[in-house]
Amino acid sequence: MPSATLSIDSASAITGLSRRTWWRRVTAAEVTRVADDGRGRAMLLWDDVEPYMGVAMAPQDKQLACLADAGDAGAQNDMGQFFLIAGKPKAAFYWFQLAAQQNQPDAMQWLAHCYIHGQGAPQDDNLGMMWLAKAAAHGHVIAQGQMKGLLRTTE
Repeated sequence: MPSATLSIDSASAITGLSRRTWWRRVTAAEVTRVADDGRGRAMLLWDDVEPYMGVAMAPQDKQLACLADAGDAGAQNDMGQFFLIAGKPKAAFYWFQLAAQQNQPDAMQWLAHCYIHGQGAPQDDNLGMMWLAKAAAHGHVIAQGQMKGLLRTTE
């Protein structure tokens, strides 16, 4: 079975270490760079990244993280929730943003939450409202209810 891999961008988001730090570690042979993925992204061995994560992951979480890194919007949303619960809002924001860019409604609603509450990103009510409206427009029931509640308070 091939070893699990993770892109440098995702490794940076999950660990909080900069891309530059990861490249220094690759150059110093402290971590293993493997072949680029199909999208041309630089990839690292999961086992080299995991010690820097600061959060324990069960085997199914590791599989989900690899799926999210490969671009699955549902998995990205799940990873966002995982990291938000784990107290790593910047990592959560990274995953929510990737999923929301693929029109994943739940991630849009969570991205709104992050902006409105300043979790993982600077607090910004306007961006929060924009993402909440997008989630509602994409059929997210909770976001639709939140938007209706907001409209009622302005009448």
